[in-house]
Amino acid sequence: MKTMKGQIEERGYWESKVEFILAVAGYVVGLGNVWRFPYLCYKYGGGAFLIPYLLFGATCGVPLFLLESAMGQYTQEGGITCWRRFCPLAEGIGYAGQVIQVYGCMYYIVILAWALFYLIFSFSSQLPWASCDNPWNTATFPYVMLLVLLVRGLTLPGALEGVVFYLYPQPAHLADSQVWMEAASQIVFSYSLSVGTVTVLSSYNRYSNNCYRDCFWLCLLNSVTSLVAGFAVFSVLGFMAHQQGVPIEEVAESGPGLAFIAYPQAVAMMPFPQLWAVCFFIMIILLGIDTHFVAMESIITSVTDMFPNVLRRSGRRELFLLFFCLSCFVGQIFLVTEGGMYVFQLFDNYACSGACLLILCVFESLAMGWIFGAKKMFDAIEDMTSSRPNCLIMLCWKYLTPLGFLVAFIFSVMEYQPLTFNRWYVYPDWAYALGWLMALSSILLVPGWAMGRLLAGKGSLKQRWLQLCNPDTNLPLTNKQRAGKKETDLTTQGKELVRLTVEEHENGQ
Repeated sequence: MKTMKGQIEERGYWESKVEFILAVAGYVVGLGNVWRFPYLCYKYGGGAFLIPYLLFGATCGVPLFLLESAMGQYTQEGGITCWRRFCPLAEGIGYAGQVIQVYGCMYYIVILAWALFYLIFSFSSQLPWASCDNPWNTATFPYVMLLVLLVRGLTLPGALEGVVFYLYPQPAHLADSQVWMEAASQIVFSYSLSVGTVTVLSSYNRYSNNCYRDCFWLCLLNSVTSLVAGFAVFSVLGFMAHQQGVPIEEVAESGPGLAFIAYPQAVAMMPFPQLWAVCFFIMIILLGIDTHFVAMESIITSVTDMFPNVLRRSGRRELFLLFFCLSCFVGQIFLVTEGGMYVFQLFDNYACSGACLLILCVFESLAMGWIFGAKKMFDAIEDMTSSRPNCLIMLCWKYLTPLGFLVAFIFSVMEYQPLTFNRWYVYPDWAYALGWLMALSSILLVPGWAMGRLLAGKGSLKQRWLQLCNPDTNLPLTNKQRAGKKETDLTTQGKELVRLTVEEHENGQ
């Protein structure tokens, strides 16, 4: 990014459109596509999961992705300060998103640590997970893998059965509300909605960038990557079922350890297992590093935008980044202990996905669709891109998106099932309490911040409400607003001229 020299550094812009596209693609296309999406498909009946996934993607994912992209580009600010300018009442959404990002930075990097560990052992002449003669792998053997190269998977015997299982929906699963809730959560997770990262990345765009076109291409890339990963995974699941002589739905356990327990066993059954293992874990590391770097940048940029006079001075931003990385490192130590996987699942199921992300998306769409105004946002996008979005986008912002995510959130609460590990280990009560505490630490920031601002304001309750619902007066003016302001100014000048003429006439008499 280009910056100007000076005591307080300029914020800067992307040097090229390609730089922006690669940064966003590197973030949104990650382990959520090749790790979380396949195991959810496997857990909820293959093709039955694809229907609600695609439906939520079209009515909720794409509209919110466009909204967040436009918000960052319009204000040239990210995260908390962006919300402060659009809707001070909803500023808590920005804070809540950053809390979730901090949780994500704490546990996400552990996945890369696992991948690095397996990568090192992939160079062994005898893969250590190829047999059960080791003292650490005697408690079970889930036989499944996350991803191998698509072409290799499709050439394995039994691959066709796996692909059919992936594409053919089982109607019974569509009646399960848990399927719809998980599909909604996966859209939010893989599109990186509500946590402020898309807003931060877009804030470095030039004002005239076509965020409308970028949104659709990036969302398409995201979902296509997930679908291709599903083909690769289920082709290998078919191969494993063929080898073991069991139905596909019984070939493995479904869970967050899919890539790091089942895949190693799968590659051990193939020719040249060391080659496949090295390629796979290098891919996992590269995917994860992209996502983690951008998540860190999102937090650092958001805090820097809040305190530009302090952190935009030479070396201070880097020192803050070092402090944050060290803090995360200390917090991650307990995730790599023998019981780390149990804690990891608490983060994955409570802090960074599910209910907290769904309700944040509801707050976000309501705040921008109704309080700030969907029409105002349409005018802003038209002013930046010289093209007005489809009217269906406005319908989604105001009705379909909040309604869809709200229903998914309600079902997730009503049909809440206590988290288990490998379907048999039940967590103690204090662990469930800790998980919900992490979830509520972000959710409650939104109403809590709004209530605090209302109580701290001056004037009547109605005056404070209206003040907090009004956007920053320094937001960029659209062409329509400039034209309206010019017309108002001309009208005011005309009235003043008439008044002066009448006064002169009266004085002359």
